Amino acid sequence: MNLSGLSLRDLEYVVAVAELRHFGRAAERCAVSQPSLSAQIRKLEESLGLALFERTSRKVLLTPRGEAIVAQARVVLEEARRLLALADGSDGALTGRLRLAAIHTLGPYLFPHILPPLRARWPDLTLTLSEGRTDSLLEELRDGRLDAVLLALPVEGDGLTAEPLFFEPFLLAHPAGHRLCAAPNLSLNDLDPAELLLLEEGHCLRDQALAACGLSARGGGVHATGLETLRHMVAAGAGCTLMPILAAKGAAKGEDGRAATVGGLVEYRTFEGPRPPGRVIGLVWRASDPRDRGLRDLADLLRRDLPAGTEPILPRKDD
Repeated sequence: MNLSGLSLRDLEYVVAVAELRHFGRAAERCAVSQPSLSAQIRKLEESLGLALFERTSRKVLLTPRGEAIVAQARVVLEEARRLLALADGSDGALTGRLRLAAIHTLGPYLFPHILPPLRARWPDLTLTLSEGRTDSLLEELRDGRLDAVLLALPVEGDGLTAEPLFFEPFLLAHPAGHRLCAAPNLSLNDLDPAELLLLEEGHCLRDQALAACGLSARGGGVHATGLETLRHMVAAGAGCTLMPILAAKGAAKGEDGRAATVGGLVEYRTFEGPRPPGRVIGLVWRASDPRDRGLRDLADLLRRDLPAGTEPILPRKDD
């Protein structure tokens, strides 16, 4: 096969099927009929002399050699987009499709806040939002399945650009009527480690809560799969937890202003001191992305319009 037989459109089809694991949904994304997409992928496979996908009636899987082809196809498509950006004078601008993801403990509470200004700034941008855990989101980012990720910094690994956005304090969430209601100046030393409720392993917020309390990873105990489950456990009197301020503000409130859940109430307390426990939230993208300037503009936009209770982290002057 020579270059004249290789189509960027065919590579887009292949990447879409690889990401969605479904020919019909891939065809919808690419605005083409499913028979046409399937035929073009078959033609490409014949030209390459290999099978890219395993096809069954229930699922679509990448073959081992298909995984390598798809990874390189993403590189080729990214460089093609860079070429077009250079041609139309928009090199580095945020155009086309942006696949933005956030960690589970942030997305539901931050996305509703940032969508209006983002839409106003880039009305023609095709935006796809998703959520996940830190490790899986970074893997998808490195593989080209995501364009940018909102998560807690720092992140490890080469080839990534991380732009700090804001500091998000943690609040103490405890059941109504808990002994700590009477504590006038709350500190981390007031917490009983035996009462501390955590997310299950794999959530970065679990590790951050343990680190804030000066505790090592614990085995056993009762763990929650998500923040809303954790909130209900606190309301039921199972213990206390550290709750990011955006999640606390996003909780449904009862008539007295306290967070209401099924079967109980949760009260939130701030910690005393110049620097309460919390986390730094940042925007992360591939250093090779041709839209670096646009992604930095996105970081600036998010930093300028932050939710109440968070503290902006300004970029360094040498950035």
